[in-house]
Amino acid sequence: MRAMLLDAPRRPLRAADIPRPEPAPGQLLIAVRACGVCRTDLHVADGELPDPKLPLILGHEIVGTVATGPGVERFAPGTRVGVPWLGWTCGACRFCRAGRENLCDRARFTGYQLDGGYAEYAVADARYVFALPNGYSDLEAAPLLCAGLIGYRALVAAGDAERLGLYGFGAAAHVVAQVARWQGRRVFAFTRPADVTAQRFARGLGVEWAGDADAAPPEPLDAAIIFAPVGALVPAALRAVERGGTVVCAGIHMSEIPAFPYDLLWGERVVRSVANLTRRDGEEFLALAPKVPVRTRVEPYALARANEALDNLRTRQVSGAAVLDITA
Repeated sequence: MRAMLLDAPRRPLRAADIPRPEPAPGQLLIAVRACGVCRTDLHVADGELPDPKLPLILGHEIVGTVATGPGVERFAPGTRVGVPWLGWTCGACRFCRAGRENLCDRARFTGYQLDGGYAEYAVADARYVFALPNGYSDLEAAPLLCAGLIGYRALVAAGDAERLGLYGFGAAAHVVAQVARWQGRRVFAFTRPADVTAQRFARGLGVEWAGDADAAPPEPLDAAIIFAPVGALVPAALRAVERGGTVVCAGIHMSEIPAFPYDLLWGERVVRSVANLTRRDGEEFLALAPKVPVRTRVEPYALARANEALDNLRTRQVSGAAVLDITA
């Protein structure tokens, strides 16, 4: 099969023809049709997440059809399915037993410790594969599997906030904004200074106000979600939220958070992180998405252009979500 391989961090991906993977007991062989290009892929490729499997096939927003495998009793061959970031958990640790499998002591992740979807085929544990809703093309469905799932978990963590700020308006925020608006919330978008394109994009999705990340919103927020991997946004968001408000850090990696005075936190403000996802998150969000309905904005790239897609994401030249079209 064709695949794009990461041989070492901070090196371009290498195009290769490699043997098609063979599914182990409980796994599915999936013919990949599309795979989202996520900021977490950048963190792995750039060496910001330690100790990836090498060589590695990146990609954890996989859309494809079931080909075969010992796990076909759950999904018949030909079924369209999605494979997310969380690829395996032990089921036995105290977190798994408590329904918090996203914190599993031995969890393994797609496109990091397990080969992902920058390839024509992938194998996945059948227990961690989702049926996908109708009404989405393969390219449109791909961002739902991380931008959507992690964004949804972050939105739940923000509580019932009426006035919600979103810091960093990329793939996840453009999905979350739609869900939040459908829930009746007022949404405020924060982008890189003077990024008028992103601000215009946000307003087009019904955001009430869009401005620079270092600017104060027109009124205090009840909660804020930080999608950009920029630690300096934590004190900025704390300044923007009302007493009792919550700041959710939604990324898997973030630069150093600078020191800030206690009075920014005082008043029962809360700073919390979101780690990974659970299968329940996936089931809830994928049932919700077509009701909103969430519409994803995607920029397609052929598999051979995966390095270009990563570079464009790194330099913030992607509006919405970049997606590899494996069938192109």
